[in-house]
Amino acid sequence: MEKAVNNVVWQQYSITKEHRQQLNKHKSFVVWFTGLSASGKSTLSNALECKLHEMGIRTYLLDGDNVRQGLCKDLGFSEEDRKENIRRIAEVAKLFVDAGIVVITAFISPYRADREMARRLFKPGEFIEVYVKCPLHECERRDPKGLYRKARSGKISNFTGITAPYEEPEQPEIIVDTHKSNVEDAVERIISYLKTIKKD
Repeated sequence: MEKAVNNVVWQQYSITKEHRQQLNKHKSFVVWFTGLSASGKSTLSNALECKLHEMGIRTYLLDGDNVRQGLCKDLGFSEEDRKENIRRIAEVAKLFVDAGIVVITAFISPYRADREMARRLFKPGEFIEVYVKCPLHECERRDPKGLYRKARSGKISNFTGITAPYEEPEQPEIIVDTHKSNVEDAVERIISYLKTIKKD
């Protein structure tokens, strides 16, 4: 059967990403938070969005659990489904960046290949990978949703860090060790990095 994409032609429009960035008075890009469950991705991404909002930056936050209640509610947690989950999120993030918006994503995104696939959708400098680093034992100690306990008891399968792998980023733009630094310091570090992008 012939794929639909073979009969689809990209439609060009007059208003471009650059026009939208000029209107918003800032560049657009994606800040991609990755890390184990309970490492602090959602907390940091929320704090970062609040700070950027205060600065007059147009943002949108895509959170793993929230997206799985709509766009990705048909997906499970197998390696194949995780790959498709990240593919969808990356494509949505690309649309937001094209709209001139700073998009923040908070997803475990455990596989390097999937994160690299996402990165390749963007121009150089538009994909900022933030590795939210935290030891597994600390994530288990926090366990705000009780997921690690369920995974250890066998109630959850394919759980990252327990029965499924997490592949650490090899060259992320930013590493935030939430076991050693607080939210405010981490956000300031990220903001400092983003300011260098705005000047380019």
